[in-house]
Amino acid sequence: MNEFHFFAMMSRMKYINRWGLMNNTRYENLCEHSLQVAMLAHCLVMIHNKRFGGSLSADRAAVLAVYHDSTEIITGDMPTPIKYFNPEISRIYKDIERTAADRLISMLPDDFREDYELIIKMDSEQDRELKKFVKAADKLSALIKCIDEIRMGNDEFKKAKESIERSIEAMNMPETEIFTKEFLPSFYLSLDEQD
Repeated sequence: MNEFHFFAMMSRMKYINRWGLMNNTRYENLCEHSLQVAMLAHCLVMIHNKRFGGSLSADRAAVLAVYHDSTEIITGDMPTPIKYFNPEISRIYKDIERTAADRLISMLPDDFREDYELIIKMDSEQDRELKKFVKAADKLSALIKCIDEIRMGNDEFKKAKESIERSIEAMNMPETEIFTKEFLPSFYLSLDEQD
């Protein structure tokens, strides 16, 4: 009987810490980040469908989001300032991510590989439209992390918050505008204030 290591490797997401160059009051690992991005991507697609007459699969968006950073199990979390320092570094890092994706996919049985390749690489025609919602959810998750850190008195995240807010605005997505108006304010509140 063959043994496949894919899901054991996926379980290692909990060991990959994010925001490595920042002073954190609480570390965030890749597993919890991916869960939050999945919930947010699902919500953004729901907003798209319910408020703007869309017909995309919120469930599929959530699945794509669960795996959106899975290659970081192999590569680690490359800090954004380094990843996008210049076009050459960005291109090389994309190549490394593709190699890591291929390595993860090779850990699956043959009959699963095509399905998971479409999820991990988000390359299918049907998923290209969902990809922007996953990217927006990823940005919102980063913004929420900044809000959490600032609420705990950590000024280290102020500039990151401003930069992420600008990048979300630049996406020009009405779905993110609705999320930031209707859901984001609660992240500034204490548990007792959320009643």
